[in-house]
Amino acid sequence: MLHKTEGIVLSTLRYSDRYAITHVYTADFGATSYLLPITSSKKAKIKNSLFFPFSLLRMEVEHLPKRDIQKLKEVERLLPLYEICTDMSKLSLTFFLSEFLYRVLRESDNNEITFQYIKNSVETLEAANKGIGNFHIAFMIGLTRFMGIYPNWENTESDRYFDMLNGEFKHNIPSHTHFLKQDESGYIKYLNRINYYNMHKFKLSRDNRNIIINYLLEYYRLHLYDFPKLKSLEVLREMN
Repeated sequence: MLHKTEGIVLSTLRYSDRYAITHVYTADFGATSYLLPITSSKKAKIKNSLFFPFSLLRMEVEHLPKRDIQKLKEVERLLPLYEICTDMSKLSLTFFLSEFLYRVLRESDNNEITFQYIKNSVETLEAANKGIGNFHIAFMIGLTRFMGIYPNWENTESDRYFDMLNGEFKHNIPSHTHFLKQDESGYIKYLNRINYYNMHKFKLSRDNRNIIINYLLEYYRLHLYDFPKLKSLEVLREMN
């Protein structure tokens, strides 16, 4: 059965001499794998160049519930991403966040709100001209709302330790080892208001950002099943 939907490309991997597998987060079906014919022909119905990480696509697909790899029928670009494809800082953020999303997003029945958040984020990154270095931090913190793991920021003034397992600040040291010390917890308290509109106001060094990303990745790893190390992380550390 054919469906029309929108999608955000997360990754594309070569499968054989004739085909690649592209992983797309769709508004209607969540994280989905599609069979992508490999061709350089200008007459090809589906252009391989459309399947760059974070590409926003309008798609007509054949979707069968029990099939692992779905089929593409027609694909067109929703929005040209000139900045993301040419600016090295934005490019490194794109590769990191697309790999991150590929690992954390799952197929589900309710995807529209999450999809809109990611789509708006891609559009924001394309248009942004300041505060780019903090974009991934704002993105990852914002995404926790849609993953059901948003931290409890209440009563943070007197509470000194961030309990990563329970996602909240506590006055006393938790009984387990998954918590941040007082100085480490200060980073998280500092970021509770960060968003795309004010991210340029957060003055963070490269070392600060790397530490914060480590905390955020650990937080996701504690709350999501089977979340591995990200290969693109080291490139991001050098670029931002």
